[in-house]
Amino acid sequence: MSSFTASLKAALRSPLLPFWLVIALLPFGRSSELGTFLCLIGTVLLFARHPSALHEHAGARLLLWLLAAYVGAALLSAVDSLAPGKSWTTVAALLRYVPLGLYACFAIRRVEKLDALYVAVAAVVAFWALDAWMQALTGWSLAGRAEPERISGIFGAANLKLGPTLSVLSPFALWAARQRWGIKGLLIAFLLLLGPVLMSGSRASWLCYLLVGVGYAWHVVRSPGRFLVVACAGLAVLLAAGGVAWKTSGRFHERMDRTLQAVHGTGESFDWATSGRLDIWRTSIAMFEGHPINGVGVRAYRNAYPRYAPPNDHFVVSEEACGVGEGACHAHQWVLEVLTETGVLGLLCWLAAIMLATRAWRHVGAAARERAFPATLALAVMLFPLNTHLAFYSAWWGLLFAWLLGLWCAALYVVPRCDEAKA
Repeated sequence: MSSFTASLKAALRSPLLPFWLVIALLPFGRSSELGTFLCLIGTVLLFARHPSALHEHAGARLLLWLLAAYVGAALLSAVDSLAPGKSWTTVAALLRYVPLGLYACFAIRRVEKLDALYVAVAAVVAFWALDAWMQALTGWSLAGRAEPERISGIFGAANLKLGPTLSVLSPFALWAARQRWGIKGLLIAFLLLLGPVLMSGSRASWLCYLLVGVGYAWHVVRSPGRFLVVACAGLAVLLAAGGVAWKTSGRFHERMDRTLQAVHGTGESFDWATSGRLDIWRTSIAMFEGHPINGVGVRAYRNAYPRYAPPNDHFVVSEEACGVGEGACHAHQWVLEVLTETGVLGLLCWLAAIMLATRAWRHVGAAARERAFPATLALAVMLFPLNTHLAFYSAWWGLLFAWLLGLWCAALYVVPRCDEAKA
């Protein structure tokens, strides 16, 4: 039995199974909350048996500080929210991330457990990619037929999250491929994931996956000269893959045609190319100017949007976003989301958490940073500010973010193997 098969079987057994289920069930709506609930039960049982366990795990304490900033920003915004019911409900729901992350920290105490979880997540990502390839080639996946503009894979045509999820979780698949087959496996895995990401039609996912490629290239070569060579070769491969997709995929061709409208230089063309994001961002700025201290309230964006949007705003008068009269659902950019919904106070909470996380990452040592690299890269590309984003305070994207945060805190402080400790 190979080490990878053994790792996968280990991940499918307790105690890793509840945490892994969150990712495995992501395409199926709120089903992923089953894993969250099981982690809650496990955390309660842990502290019932070991009340002082928190003092023994630096990663768990770091997680609590990071989640305090994340939840605290939402709490401050809920005080005078424009949609108090929605904001307070969201704050209450965010608390479920505490036991989720703590469970990860205590269930993944040794590096063998961490490797097993990485392999299990990689297996899920590989399955999603294969299903997406089947849909791209035949028009059908396990979740049914693709929509005309893009493939959706196992997530389904009504849930266009394949691209964002694949790109964010791709570091785990690339890590597993490199561990099993070396650089050749890493390159093959990168190309196999590239196709579904491109054909998912999500431009944010394209940039996210490009950043994953850049991050892995630097991680492997660790030399400016060799990195430049690898980057040029990678760019050539990406251009070739994009050219093939452009000629062979009507879905990709349509998305590229829309994207290239941005080079025309007019505000209308740029807004069209970004699917109306320019209008959303302008309204977000106006919204922030109206509520600069603690924002309009977490998840109250759609309620506030019509008040600050210009007359006849596309998202207010059409059903494209949240419905007629409601406007856009969120800011589509995480910095603007934090500013508009939680204000300057919320952004300060986020910046404090980022500084704390960076400080912890720098102080754990090179070996720990190496072990945590896939989770670190996933979080980094997820939070890259020069991109468009899903809502970080939404139930779905927020859950994935909190899951990664818990895994990252656990990965930084796992107990190394005996040979690593001696080295």
